[in-house]
Amino acid sequence: MKLLGIGSRINHAEHGKGVVTNVTSKHYWVTFIDKGLETLELDDEFEVIEAAEDDVDTVSFYEVEKSLRDILKKWSDVSEVISIADKWKGGKLIMQPGDENLKASELPIDKFFHKITIVRDRLRVMEQKINSSNLDEQEKIDLQQYITRSYGSLTSFNVLFKLKSQQFVGQRSK
Repeated sequence: MKLLGIGSRINHAEHGKGVVTNVTSKHYWVTFIDKGLETLELDDEFEVIEAAEDDVDTVSFYEVEKSLRDILKKWSDVSEVISIADKWKGGKLIMQPGDENLKASELPIDKFFHKITIVRDRLRVMEQKINSSNLDEQEKIDLQQYITRSYGSLTSFNVLFKLKSQQFVGQRSK
């Protein structure tokens, strides 16, 4: 099967007429006149109105970049930069004992946030080690459940994260 190049024009039964705007190893990204951007499998049924003759690199730069990030995250000690939400920068955590005769303890919130992200990174490393271990599948599942519940216990601290994608996620309800 010869891949269509970027700029090829097609007619799709469901989406109508469109132009191929990107090609990956698995998909065509097609901008349709009426439907906007849609992703089609390479083997989807459609009529080719005009095929562009460009040589197509079947792996996009985005896919290469994403794969490289995933590999680095999985196999190195390099961790992503985690930013604290702007509203907490320079703030402090005050721990006030119930006994008013005792002195409160203050901690820069940036230091506290750093400790929280270290816990998260160590949980992730533990997860990777469990997945690559020689444990049987049921043991892996059991240990993964403990880690998921640990993430769930830490969701209270999500308010500190600048990016939602970096927050703790516990078990999702179905």
